[in-house]
Amino acid sequence: MDDIEIINLTPQNIEKYGVCGYKDANKHVELRKKIEWVGEHYSKGLKIKALISQKGGYQGMIEYIPGEYAHRPVDAKGFLFIHCLFVGFKKEFKGKGYANLLIDECINDAKSSNMSGVAVVTRKGSFMADNKIFLKKGFQIVDNAKPDFELLVLKFDKNTKNPGFKQNLDGKLAEYNNGLTILRSTQCPYTEKNVNAIVESAKNMNLETRIVDLMDSQAAQSNPCAFGTFAIIYNGKIISHHPISNTRFENIMSKLSK
Repeated sequence: MDDIEIINLTPQNIEKYGVCGYKDANKHVELRKKIEWVGEHYSKGLKIKALISQKGGYQGMIEYIPGEYAHRPVDAKGFLFIHCLFVGFKKEFKGKGYANLLIDECINDAKSSNMSGVAVVTRKGSFMADNKIFLKKGFQIVDNAKPDFELLVLKFDKNTKNPGFKQNLDGKLAEYNNGLTILRSTQCPYTEKNVNAIVESAKNMNLETRIVDLMDSQAAQSNPCAFGTFAIIYNGKIISHHPISNTRFENIMSKLSK
């Protein structure tokens, strides 16, 4: 691990290192918007720590924030909340224990800040870490949300009240009963990609698309999708719980039309 350094990303240096695979702010609007988002939330306790290899460059990151500002539909005040955890753009950096190092950074920050513990939402598949690494660290599953989201927590005092998903997530879908709606937040840079192409495809299907930009944590916590920072909703039903390609969107709509 001598080759690895953990760098604290700040509004001043994030453009130098990039984030989530985006490195050129002049080229990528996703990175420019993420930089703006970091600037807005850094004073609220946001931390992004990047895993930098001298040989391989940027190879991982963890992002977390005090639970009251979490961009997931959760009640997690008093806990540090992990938004993202990723390691290994290159295969040789996977399975080396680097994810554990990043989680430990968050746990240590939570302890030094007198927080009640650390919370995270996981699911199988794209865009979120699997629960296995957290369970091995002593996290416990304390809540679930459709279709397969889990809320995990590591508490420093077993008597502390568990965090939980916001109540009545399904009930909030009633706000999006008509037509196609895309909810997105610049917390996740990938919510920008492919949206324009999806809107154009929707036009070709004679569907008018409503885009809702989730401007702050309160808006993200009102998302009926447990992913928090993205959802595609069609006639009151979530048809994608995370960012997808235009091709995937077209395939989904094709199946719905049959």
